[in-house]
Amino acid sequence: MEMRVNKVRNLLDEKNLDAILLYKPENRRYIAGFTGSNGYILITKEKAIFITDFRYTIQASEQCQGFEIVEMNNHNPLSDVLKSYSLKRLGIEEEHVSYGQFLEFSEKLPEVEFVPLKGTLTTIRSIKTEDEIELIAKAAEITDEAFEHIMKYIKPGMKETEVALELEVFMKKKGASALSFESIVASGVRSSLPHGKASDKVIEKGDMITLDFGCVYKGYCSDMTRSFVMGEATDKQKEIYYGVLEAQEASLKAVRPGITGIELDKIARDIITEKGYGENFRHGLGHGVGIEVHELPHVNARGTVAMEPGAVITIEPGIYVPHYGGVRIEDLVVVTEDGYRVLSKSTKELIELKL
Repeated sequence: MEMRVNKVRNLLDEKNLDAILLYKPENRRYIAGFTGSNGYILITKEKAIFITDFRYTIQASEQCQGFEIVEMNNHNPLSDVLKSYSLKRLGIEEEHVSYGQFLEFSEKLPEVEFVPLKGTLTTIRSIKTEDEIELIAKAAEITDEAFEHIMKYIKPGMKETEVALELEVFMKKKGASALSFESIVASGVRSSLPHGKASDKVIEKGDMITLDFGCVYKGYCSDMTRSFVMGEATDKQKEIYYGVLEAQEASLKAVRPGITGIELDKIARDIITEKGYGENFRHGLGHGVGIEVHELPHVNARGTVAMEPGAVITIEPGIYVPHYGGVRIEDLVVVTEDGYRVLSKSTKELIELKL
């Protein structure tokens, strides 16, 4: 954790700050290793302080190695703790400060200038170490195993919610602590919904089904999407599926250090547009994955920053035809020194499940 603390400490000189205060749970875990639900990290040039209430002081002392543990309470609230350090310029995660807390700071710390960090910590987290990549790879392995399992489990007549529950139970039995996000199970016309969370719809013969799911393993996320047909695919289903697959594989093969998210997005978008489905691919090509399932780098029209080795991203084009159905294919990918490594191992050939 010392290396991560030092990365934050480097920001003090860059931004002319006396200290940085971190709120966001994912950043607390990344910088201090803390897995509890309440606490703040204060980093100065000399100290790394973890501030929490009595419920978490023992946990913090065990998890936050190298940090001074300071207890806050009704008689020593966060604003008073901060006041004791005589700060003038304090970097804060502006998107995670409540209005009530801002009012309290303004009243009790009038001498402090609060400087927005503008997502700097998310940028720091965007390049993963080998240890982090191993954890993400393990989460991806559990996800692959869950897909193999669900292909044997799913049958016509089941509700989408039954499939989602089976995925969750299976992944947790395999060691996942949580879902990366609420699983998407979208069948038939609902597969045209990019974020079609599992509903009470009954899965029927002939349905195109999209599963988008992932898990958390020791704090790190996986994310994978596969689409398949319940029974024999129609010509149109095949046309859409293989159009998405061509776009997915072409953009995947272009992943390398130096390429931008905009460039990757364009590769997939151009192919889908050439096939006549440009208006049916409305979201970005992908996103970064790590402690959060959606983080930097951007893999879309906002992705102006060149990819670096150690970035973990998704490549997930889709075609969604309203009132008909849709397809998305998503892999989890590590940017390497000379290209990429795919963490998602599940087949991408069109599966037509036998009834």
